[in-house]
Amino acid sequence: MRSSNPVFSRRGFSRDNGYAGFNTAPPAGGPAVGTQANPYAQQGGNPYAQNPYAQQGQQYGAPPQAPVSTGRMTMDDVVMRSAMTLGTVAVGAILAWAVLPVTSTSYALAIGAALIAFVLAMVQSFKRTASPALILAYAAFEGVFLGVISEMFNSQWSGAPFQAVLGTMAVAGATLLVYKAGWIRVTARYARIGMAIAIAFILVMAVNLLLVVFGVAPDGGLRSMGPLGAVVGIIAILLGAFFLTLDFKQIEDGIAYGAPREEAWLAAFGLTMTLVWIYVEMLRLVAIFSSND
Repeated sequence: MRSSNPVFSRRGFSRDNGYAGFNTAPPAGGPAVGTQANPYAQQGGNPYAQNPYAQQGQQYGAPPQAPVSTGRMTMDDVVMRSAMTLGTVAVGAILAWAVLPVTSTSYALAIGAALIAFVLAMVQSFKRTASPALILAYAAFEGVFLGVISEMFNSQWSGAPFQAVLGTMAVAGATLLVYKAGWIRVTARYARIGMAIAIAFILVMAVNLLLVVFGVAPDGGLRSMGPLGAVVGIIAILLGAFFLTLDFKQIEDGIAYGAPREEAWLAAFGLTMTLVWIYVEMLRLVAIFSSND
C-alpha cells in the first residue's frame, strides 16, 4: 500500500520493499526467506515477533538469552520523532508570530517560507534515506509559514488560529479513532478511489489558482470566502483525513513488517505534512464562518 505523501510513496512500508524477513526471493540452493526458513511464516506471524531458536535453547537447558535489539521501528520511535517534528513546527510558528509583525510584506514572507519548505520536502522525498536535519529544517520553515499566516488571519478574525488548532486536533483524533475501531479499512480499492478524488481536487485547485492570478476569478473563485469556498474547504479537510488514514496504515505496516528504525523519521515527516494541510484548510474554514456571522 502506498501513501499519498511523497515520502511514503517513495519508500512505502510494504512487503515488496524486501525488508529483512519478507523478501520472498530464494537464495541460491536454499529455501525462500519467510517460508521454510522462518518457522512462523506459515502462521502469518511477524518474523521479528519472537526467536524460536532461543526457545529451543531453553528447552535443552541453555541459559535464557537477553533480548536483542533489532533496530526496527516501534510506535515509540514514531511518537518521539513526530513530537520533535511537530514541536519544531510549533516553535517556528510561535517565533514568527512574535518577531514578524503583520505588514504589507507578510504575505510575501509566508509564501517565501512555504516555497523553501516545499523544496526541502521534495529533496527529502527523493532521498533514499531519511535525513533528520533536512526534515527538521522543513518543519522550521513550515512553522514560519504557519506563524505568519496565522498572525495575518488572527489580525482579521480574532481567535481563528486557536480554533483551527482545536479543529485540526479534532479531525486527527476522530480519524485515528475510526481507523483503530476498524470503521475504515484501508484497502487498495479505498486508496485508489481516494487518490483519484485527491488528484482531481488538486488539478481543479491549480486551474482555479491560474484563473485568480490572471484576473478571471478576482474574488478567489472556488476559494472565495463565501459558501462555495466553505464547501471546498470541507472537501479539502475530508481529503486530509483520508491522507491520515493512509499514513496510519503505512506506520502500522512498517512496525508489523520490521521497517528500520530510521523510517520513523519518514513517518513523522508524512504525518507533519498531512497535519499542516488540515490546519491550513481549517484556518480558512474558520475565517469563512467568522466572516458570515
